[in-house]
Amino acid sequence: MSKELAKTYDPKGLEERLYQKWLDNKYFHAEVNRDKKPFTIVMPPPNVTGQLHMGHALDETMQDILIRFKRMQGYEALWQPGTDHAAIATEVKVIEKLKEQGINKEDLGREEFLKHAWAWKEEYGGKIINQLKKLGASADWDRERFTMDEGCSKAVKEVFIRLYEKGYIYKGSRIINWCPVCQTSISDAEVEHEDQDGFFWHINYPIVGEEGRFVEIATTRPETLLGDTAVAVNPEDERYKDLIGKMLKLPLTDREIPVIADEYVDKEFGTGCVKITPAHDPNDFEVGKRHNLEEINIMNDDATINDLGGKYAGMDRYEARKAMVKDLEDLGLLVKVVPHSHSVGTHDRCGTTVEPMIKPQWFVRMKEMGEAAIKTLQDGNLTFVPERFDKIYMHWLENIRDWCISRQLWWGHRIPAYYCDNCGETVVARELPSVCPKCGCEHLTQDEDTLDTWFSSALWPFSTLGWPDNTEELNYFYPTDVLVTGYDIIFFWVIRMVFSGLEQTGKTPFHHVLIHGLVRDSQGRKMSKSLGNGIDPLEVIDKYGADALRLTLMTGNAPGNDMRFYWERVEASRNFANKVWNASRFIMMNLEKAEVPQEIDLNALTGADKWILSKVNKLAEEVTENMDKYELGIAVQKVYDFIWEEFCDWYIEMVKPRLYNEEDTTKAAALWTLKTVLGNALKLLHPYMPFITEEIYCTLRPEEESIMIASWPERKAEWDFEADEEAVEIIKEAVRSIRNVRTGMNVPPSKKAKVFVVSEDEAIRETFENGKVFFGTLGYASEVVVQADKAGIDEDAVSAVTSKAVIYMPFAELVDIEKEVERLHKEEEKLNKELARVKGMLSNERFVSKAPESKVAEEKAKLEKYTNMMEQVRERLKQLEK
Repeated sequence: MSKELAKTYDPKGLEERLYQKWLDNKYFHAEVNRDKKPFTIVMPPPNVTGQLHMGHALDETMQDILIRFKRMQGYEALWQPGTDHAAIATEVKVIEKLKEQGINKEDLGREEFLKHAWAWKEEYGGKIINQLKKLGASADWDRERFTMDEGCSKAVKEVFIRLYEKGYIYKGSRIINWCPVCQTSISDAEVEHEDQDGFFWHINYPIVGEEGRFVEIATTRPETLLGDTAVAVNPEDERYKDLIGKMLKLPLTDREIPVIADEYVDKEFGTGCVKITPAHDPNDFEVGKRHNLEEINIMNDDATINDLGGKYAGMDRYEARKAMVKDLEDLGLLVKVVPHSHSVGTHDRCGTTVEPMIKPQWFVRMKEMGEAAIKTLQDGNLTFVPERFDKIYMHWLENIRDWCISRQLWWGHRIPAYYCDNCGETVVARELPSVCPKCGCEHLTQDEDTLDTWFSSALWPFSTLGWPDNTEELNYFYPTDVLVTGYDIIFFWVIRMVFSGLEQTGKTPFHHVLIHGLVRDSQGRKMSKSLGNGIDPLEVIDKYGADALRLTLMTGNAPGNDMRFYWERVEASRNFANKVWNASRFIMMNLEKAEVPQEIDLNALTGADKWILSKVNKLAEEVTENMDKYELGIAVQKVYDFIWEEFCDWYIEMVKPRLYNEEDTTKAAALWTLKTVLGNALKLLHPYMPFITEEIYCTLRPEEESIMIASWPERKAEWDFEADEEAVEIIKEAVRSIRNVRTGMNVPPSKKAKVFVVSEDEAIRETFENGKVFFGTLGYASEVVVQADKAGIDEDAVSAVTSKAVIYMPFAELVDIEKEVERLHKEEEKLNKELARVKGMLSNERFVSKAPESKVAEEKAKLEKYTNMMEQVRERLKQLEK
């Protein structure tokens, strides 16, 4: 061998060197190749503000496993990478950075601010990509994209214009979720609902013209009373039928509002009378539309009361609430305050309580596109793994509302709408129009707003391949094969990609969606900054290597399920890497000892060789099947168990006598088998642990460039050796039973003993005769005798019964009888004391009547256990002291 493996496995220098080798050789790069089948994954683009966290590490590892697997299977495998501009998140970071320098966003102006945002992107955008490389991600970095690069921006503009021309995009005043801190609208998916302790304020609204008569309403938000335009009751509610159509005096204002009837009101809830504030509640907005009610917005963008609020103008919403409640109390209109826990919407970015507000915004009409997304799942063009996530997908789509896509931000794709400065005409166009089509004015101003981040990332599977141009890449690599993502963004991203893909390309953008869970800490808690329990994947890589982290993340991993991260697991993964390394070094050191043929006559193999070859053959088929079904955790467990147990603990131990015996004629067969099986096992392990497998494989097979482009193992009919498998399993069972007996008698492995194998079945005897060499080594035998009956075996021989044979070992060869008698007498003495203590307690009436039942039962169990142990000790002594 031209190159040797280092004495110890040290991932540090090795991983960086090998990754650079892969990059230099462009192994990650995919090209349109009509001779091969394509396999495509698009990487969920991490934010440019991002830092690699455990969720990313899991997500990217799963994608890398699939892409490496398919690459080795001979597919033209494209893993399309890139990053997302992450509108709100990035803008907030840039604003914070500018603040530290004493610069205000508004003072800078849009153009200057965007220069700072792009500079931020340049500085931090590559950071997470470099971290992904440390993980071993084999994405096609030559094709790296950014959601605001020229091609993606062209696609965004094109989609906006097409949807607008089709009537799917419109501008209108609707209730939106408004974040008073980020000062922008946010989508329903960006609102987190959490239960908060609050109150129901019961307030009397006087009935106009009926002195002393009131309508009692209950509200959790008394400050919005200033925007009330009606009180609604259920038309079937007998209590209030006479009130419908009457007017009420709206407290704290000089306005009068009507009582209306609407089925939206639940008769059983609260007082059965509901204040209607169309500008500040989505349900009230719908009621308002039905009854032609005025929409009165009483808030500024920073959630202070606006000029319509009279004496409360300028107050923060919660400050105004206190003042208004006090004034209502003084007027005698506050009936009572009742504690009430209710769901409150907060912005998932900054944690601020969201304010529903009516504002002119751009919307996408979702009815038709939502129906198409439902149909593609029902038709089987799209499948979720696991299937249960269909329900989340369907739930969102069946309840979908029009999507508010405008954001009051500067960083992002600016809406391609232009307003005539003269007549106010709206023109949606690819470029700034030179004249207004309505009045001919030459001054038009572009809309200030940008698009929701998800509008551009919804196009990711096809915009990255050159759409709207009809590129070769688009025709070859699209639709993609599988999307790997967390269950938390099914609505945010998955659904939007599906309806966008269907609408723009006529195809579902991916066939399968592989859902993974969250990575939690060892106590099952979500990793978060506030808990301080986040574990940095880079720290794990630095300490144990990327392979150990990757194996840890995949061990016991089942699609859709959360997993727990334990440091002990990482250590176990590192120990496995060491095991693979040391076994490989052992094999390579021995390969020098004989000429190893390229090909071998399978008849020259021994039963043990055929057994392990047959095992690795079946393993290839099973692992491939598991990986095709996305059962990545099951697949790696099988590879792990095979390498650790079958290959290292059994086969390598079986062949050692042949390797160490200069006269053994089967040495070449053993070395060929070791090399072949190790090569195949490394290939099966490669997608999970790419670095260590590359280093070993290229040392084992220096004639091959890289394991990355080696062919994936497939089951070969000529490698199936059922009879040899069965024979070795029989011998393994016998070895285990010998080891159990010896362990039970505290016999050290160094002490050899003669082993008799007794079976009436000639085939079984033949199996043991053929396997004598390794059976003797593994069973710590000084000599192996195979016979049909017990002739010549001492009466005191220790026996171990297996399903196919009985194993006998002369007792005197296993045990120093004098020492054993001495040990047993000491054991007898100890047991006598324990029995005396237990019997004493159980004969004590006070203990039996007063002690807890469980304690009495515990002592009774001890009595039974010690009595049995004493019987065994005395039986053994009787045998030895004959």
